[in-house]
Amino acid sequence: MSPAGEDDFIESVGFCAQAASRNWNATIMKTLIAALYIAGLLPLAFAQDATSKPINPSDAKAHIGETATVCGKVVDTKVSKYGIAGHGKPVTLDLDQPEPNPVFYFVAFGEKPDGPQEVVNAYYGKQVCVTGKVDSLPSGGAPFIMAKDRSQQVKLQGDAK
Repeated sequence: MSPAGEDDFIESVGFCAQAASRNWNATIMKTLIAALYIAGLLPLAFAQDATSKPINPSDAKAHIGETATVCGKVVDTKVSKYGIAGHGKPVTLDLDQPEPNPVFYFVAFGEKPDGPQEVVNAYYGKQVCVTGKVDSLPSGGAPFIMAKDRSQQVKLQGDAK
């Protein structure tokens, strides 16, 4: 048998080892939580504010796939023959250069009951800035932004002179 003091010593060492293990696990968890928190904030720190640097319609082709703000004068509108379920008929609004060679356009939907005509009346001949993801069709053509929420994505810059 071992002396009585030895058992007490072994128990105290085991208790200290368990406490150290718990402290170590808590330290690891705190470090992991802090790392995840920082990793979650990094995209916000490096995100570009799309409204801080408006681009010209002719420069939009260099920003395909990015969220950007494109500003220009609405010089032409086209109302689609067919509507999109739940949205109505889309209206295509060319900025700075009309068909047949538009440099940029955005698509918006009208508020009911006036629908497409309300969109045309709101923007035709006016300076606007539209914010959103710049996209292009696979077949080519001018870049565009789909303005699903006009109140958030399209801002008037004043009437054209």
